[in-house]
Amino acid sequence: MKTAIRCQDLRKQYKSRSGVVDAVNGLDLEIHAGECFGLLGPNGAGKTTTVEILEGLLAPTSGVVEILGQRWGSGKDDALRQRIGISLQETRMIEKLTVRETLRLLRSFYRSGLEPDVIMADVGLTEKAKSWVVKLSGGQRQRLAVACALVGNPELLFLDEPTTGLDPQSRRQLWEILMRFRKQGRTILLTTHYMDEAERLCDRVAIVDHGKVIALDTPAGLIARLGGEHRIEFALSEGQTCDESLLRDLPSLAEVKHAHGVYALQVGAPHLALPVLMERLQSRNLALSRLTTRHVSLEDVFVALTGRRLTESGESEPNENGALQEEESSVS
Repeated sequence: MKTAIRCQDLRKQYKSRSGVVDAVNGLDLEIHAGECFGLLGPNGAGKTTTVEILEGLLAPTSGVVEILGQRWGSGKDDALRQRIGISLQETRMIEKLTVRETLRLLRSFYRSGLEPDVIMADVGLTEKAKSWVVKLSGGQRQRLAVACALVGNPELLFLDEPTTGLDPQSRRQLWEILMRFRKQGRTILLTTHYMDEAERLCDRVAIVDHGKVIALDTPAGLIARLGGEHRIEFALSEGQTCDESLLRDLPSLAEVKHAHGVYALQVGAPHLALPVLMERLQSRNLALSRLTTRHVSLEDVFVALTGRRLTESGESEPNENGALQEEESSVS
């Protein structure tokens, strides 16, 4: 299978007052041509630094980087830039240019590409063609940023958290744009802190923490590693506790955790586990204050691997179990 991006033992170090900081620490990646690949991780994990190195915006301290079969600094950087599109984490535009003028300006940087009217139609900005950038909503600005990345008709598209801060409707509009791009056989490298976004869009994902890849697989493959496709969470009425011996042999149980009064069960077949659970609780006069069931998601994988979950801003925070890790019990 043709490789669009390859990096081997990639490292980026910065000097600080306390010594050397490893922003990227021996990262290995191979991304296939034609796939949408997700790079996930908390802020400070090294995602943006990695992407900026791959984009040719930042020089690595050491390691091998190949983009579409070429290396930055080989004398063909301009030709390589003609083949890629970039949407940065934050895009600053000239506010007194119109949408059409902005795209016409960006299009002039490429030897070939798409006409502004074509790309405006693709991203749903035709009605805003004559509007100044300063007049656009947040969602419209994000679509314009993606349009600027697409106007050169790239083979490879880099998107660094393109939907951060958008409302749900605007996010889904951008998803549709990316799925159309993906269906054309192009390659996408996407960083995001929305686990549902990665699960929906990406063929494979890598979870990065402390500058290293700690897991890489398809979303379904990563979820399967947890050992159960469903999660049952319940809490008991105030003052009541459940002896975990009641839970250890529930049907299809993969794992049970308990912290902060919440019991979390990883199961393969909730329709088999739930009736037995309810019967056992009732036989001991234990009353539920809360019960939820859901499919296991990439968010659960992320928490299991890093011990943290992500906030809306992308900042990491300890999960509900991480704060009292020593009190948590786990049975496989």
